[in-house]
Amino acid sequence: MIPNKPTLNFRIGMGYDVHQLEEGKDFWLGGIKIPHTHGAVGHSDADVLIHVICDALLGAANLRDIGFHFSDKDPQYKGIDSKILLGRVMELLREHQYEVGNIDATICLQQPKLSPHIEQMKEVLAETMHCRKEDVSVKATTTERLGFVGREEGVSAYCVALIYKVEASGDLNYHTYNRI
Repeated sequence: MIPNKPTLNFRIGMGYDVHQLEEGKDFWLGGIKIPHTHGAVGHSDADVLIHVICDALLGAANLRDIGFHFSDKDPQYKGIDSKILLGRVMELLREHQYEVGNIDATICLQQPKLSPHIEQMKEVLAETMHCRKEDVSVKATTTERLGFVGREEGVSAYCVALIYKVEASGDLNYHTYNRI
């Protein structure tokens, strides 16, 4: 232990995920179904954006990763809506007295163009996490036709999450938020 180290109320986590794309599958991204000829392959609904958000939040709280909590070997998670997983991650964070400061996520995908869907994704994600929409940033980029994303074989996503500790103050229904 470091002597006289101040208690930090802010923590940062990072998430990264990749899913293969397959013709004829539903494409779930950010909690919404995106119209496309291909969808992501996975044990759950394969929502790569929600998965990286879960990993970033869990990492920030030092609670391992999404696979530790929701194993792809467990049949109860087969085909599960990833919004349910994100809701459970938020329950875990709140059990440890953490709240979301902000989320900044980037989706790497050649096609389809995601700009028309980003606002709806942000709304769904904020509602699922019980946070403000303005605290959820979702961006999209291509890889200029390079690599597996550029060849439209897969989708990847990155996320950075800031969380902060909430300290109970007297009444259990009242919280003091330690935000700068």
